[in-house]
Amino acid sequence: MDDDRNILTSVQMTLEQEGFQVRTFTDGESALQGMNARPVDLAVLDVKMPRMDGMELLQRLRQRTSMPVIFLTSKDEEVDELMGLRLGADDYIKKPFSQRLLLERIRALLRRNEASRAEGSGAAPTGVMTRGDLVLDDTKHQCTWRSEDIQLTVTEFLLVKALAARPGMVKSRDQLIDAAYGDSVYVDDRTIDSHVKRVRKKFRDVDDTFNQIETLYGIGYRYKER
Repeated sequence: MDDDRNILTSVQMTLEQEGFQVRTFTDGESALQGMNARPVDLAVLDVKMPRMDGMELLQRLRQRTSMPVIFLTSKDEEVDELMGLRLGADDYIKKPFSQRLLLERIRALLRRNEASRAEGSGAAPTGVMTRGDLVLDDTKHQCTWRSEDIQLTVTEFLLVKALAARPGMVKSRDQLIDAAYGDSVYVDDRTIDSHVKRVRKKFRDVDDTFNQIETLYGIGYRYKER
């Protein structure tokens, strides 16, 4: 979804040539209505759109779905990037961008989305990992804490899974980037920090005593059981 028809047409052609089914919208309101009527596997949103901007659209989408979302932004300010991540975006690309880069990011997110539903490292044969009060179900992309549902994006789910797989073991930011993004996509440390802050908030919204994800300054993060 983008307010620039030239970008829309060009991106649509590239993705369709790669075998993707694509629907485009020129404003946020029609995009929300269209995706509610016919859900999609992944959305690419522009921050600046008429009738409803990308930030508001993302907030509305996150009330209903954890599908992967990539933000396009033409601004250089860090605030857009961090705000998008706090609201639940999985990735962002700044304009002008290479369409091959966008294609690579889309494929990486779809692979991660699929992987998060499959059995993974540290999970039981059924695809369920239990760490004390935490339960992660890969097949359902479901996270619960003390039997309360925690709505996580694909990136957040993979970060929690990577930390909880080895309680007590410190994971560096680079290791968490690899776990959540793979080694083909570059993101910086601040992106991981933003994801972790948002994950903590989601858990504390249902349990204000949650402190299982510890920060080791200058090193990384670790998950501790009670």
